[in-house]
Amino acid sequence: MELAKLVGENLKAARRAKGVTQTEIAKELKKYQSDYSEYETGRVQLDYEKIVFLCRRFDITPNDLFGFDN
Repeated sequence: MELAKLVGENLKAARRAKGVTQTEIAKELKKYQSDYSEYETGRVQLDYEKIVFLCRRFDITPNDLFGFDN
């Protein structure tokens, strides 16, 4: 599987586990929901700042986000 799609799926699962919507997270990132949606579909890759923010927001590690086994 393409890395961007894997990250997107992991991001979506983490967001859902926290019970928040794409719109809520998009607002926190100062983005439109449609822009945030592109992270979860793997169409747009995350930059470092967003990776750190989202890992902290969803209480996950970058390893979780990128699908690396510990």
